[in-house]
Amino acid sequence: MPFLPINSDDMRDRGWECADFVLITGDAYVDHPSFGTAIISRVLEAEGFRVCILSQPQTEEDYRRFGRPRLGFLINGGNIDPMVAHYTAAKKRRSEDAYSPGGKAGLRPDRATITYTQTVRRLYGDVPISIGGLEASLRRFAHYDYWDDRVRPSILIDSGADLLMYGMGERHVVEIARRLDAGEDIRSLTDIRGTCYAVPAAAYQPLPAAECPSYELVSAPTDSGKRQYAISCRIQQEEHDPVRGKVIIQRHGNRILVQNPPSLPLTTEEMDRVYALPYMRNYHPSYEALGGVPGIAEVKFSVIHNRGCLGACNFCALAYHQGRIISSRSHDSVVQEVEAMTRMPDFKGYVHDVGGPTANFRHPACEGQLKRGACKDKRCLAPTLCPAVKVDHEDYLTLLRRLRQVPGVKKVFIRSGIRYDYLLADPDERFFKELIRHHVSGQLKVAPEHVSDRVLRYMGKPSFKVYERFRQRFYELTKSDGKKQYLVPYLMSSHPGSTVEDAIKLAQFLKKEGLHPEQVQDFYPTPGTISTCMFYTGLDPATLQPVYVPRSPREKAEQRALLQYYRPENRQTVLAALQKAGRRDLIGTGPGCLVAPDPQSRQAAPRKPVDKKKYSRYSRKKK
Repeated sequence: MPFLPINSDDMRDRGWECADFVLITGDAYVDHPSFGTAIISRVLEAEGFRVCILSQPQTEEDYRRFGRPRLGFLINGGNIDPMVAHYTAAKKRRSEDAYSPGGKAGLRPDRATITYTQTVRRLYGDVPISIGGLEASLRRFAHYDYWDDRVRPSILIDSGADLLMYGMGERHVVEIARRLDAGEDIRSLTDIRGTCYAVPAAAYQPLPAAECPSYELVSAPTDSGKRQYAISCRIQQEEHDPVRGKVIIQRHGNRILVQNPPSLPLTTEEMDRVYALPYMRNYHPSYEALGGVPGIAEVKFSVIHNRGCLGACNFCALAYHQGRIISSRSHDSVVQEVEAMTRMPDFKGYVHDVGGPTANFRHPACEGQLKRGACKDKRCLAPTLCPAVKVDHEDYLTLLRRLRQVPGVKKVFIRSGIRYDYLLADPDERFFKELIRHHVSGQLKVAPEHVSDRVLRYMGKPSFKVYERFRQRFYELTKSDGKKQYLVPYLMSSHPGSTVEDAIKLAQFLKKEGLHPEQVQDFYPTPGTISTCMFYTGLDPATLQPVYVPRSPREKAEQRALLQYYRPENRQTVLAALQKAGRRDLIGTGPGCLVAPDPQSRQAAPRKPVDKKKYSRYSRKKK
């Protein structure tokens, strides 16, 4: 099966006079199930709809390439938020874009979904427009925008689209397509799960709903406005559940944003059908001369076996996008995908990953999640494991064993995050042992994130003692297996709640363990997360209590530098941070010190005049 049409010639070669849908994306066109554009387009194709791909349009001529589609435009900003694709946490422009041809930066606009939608509306008038993908999903309500340093309205209001699809979109995009095809007006599609729409306040028919504070309230740059923002964030997080979640509304001036409850997770059979579609598993060949698309490298020979994340860390948007209820594919489905990989000419025998948001989840946390939904007032794993959580790696272990037996497969690695607290809670160590024996490529990346339990609570992570127990057992099992393998901890600086003193504590841990992390993630306030709410408001939305937030570029630089204290270019920044914190005991050449003092400070102090009486022969002898 070939790639979907990317130009009018491709469309005519298929005998199409026009497309049913034109899908506009901020990424290069990559037909691989790790890319949302590929999944949505193939799902619609399987339903009999004609879909054309318009990737990274630049000019009006690009937008006119396929003409007016019969049923409408589908628009997304790409696999990651375009602002994250363009800027570092320090708001510096990135020089590369892994999701563009040749890794070239600047081929998508900032806030691409808004730009694409407004251009389509200007050129095509009242054509149906549905927006989706990560950018739309995480910006569906009024949200703090780190790059503007202000609260922006819902992206649905900002862009002028008709519908917003949030979360994983297979179910709702098919329902939208079928109903448009049946002649319904897109403005009448107000009852589809996983979507948002906006109506004039005067025309709104009240529904049983949870109401967030209005855009006008949450956007006010005052203490009161920030408190209202934190309340809004809490409501959105609490109701983001497909079983018990309510309709949520938020007023934006004379319009009301309405969010329907999330779409139900796909069943195993539905997921199997999605991943069995005829993906080419590569970027479009037109990019070959431009250097390909770098973003395919990490996922081309990887398999997604699950969705959802019951961990739900506060700084991560995945649970808010995919939900906390785990859904998974059948073993046969995953095995068939790996077998197809082995027939690809550039497959070398290595499956790079069998994972998802978190690799070692295969089933919902407990039976209650499927009956009553995920708990509103507590987490499954943090700060401690809920007694109701069913910990079981048997199904995942069986799947991995099958994959290791596929002809042509030399190694099956796990590079998605392993939730080590969940792993340790399993009294059966077979998965732990086989993980070390078969599925680690020399280094296992895990995410303790910090050593301060107070900071970890704000992150939604378990106590650092849990990581220490995991680390000890990992090395015990590694040694008993006769292997030399290492843990690579992911660490984060400047998260809300973290002080310079906390960063110093983390640096001391790294010094003690002899760890020199090459990469350190400075906290990045991306839309839609609880941690971003803390960053903006200075409040914990769960309790509305104050949270310390390192905001100044200077303090953020100090916290980051402390995690890489050993680098010469960080030395002066680390010295300043230690002096400011009153930790001069860590400045020196001793084994526990982080940096040496400045050369001038090492010079001997001027001698004081000698008191001859004090240092008489008698006094020296006596001493």
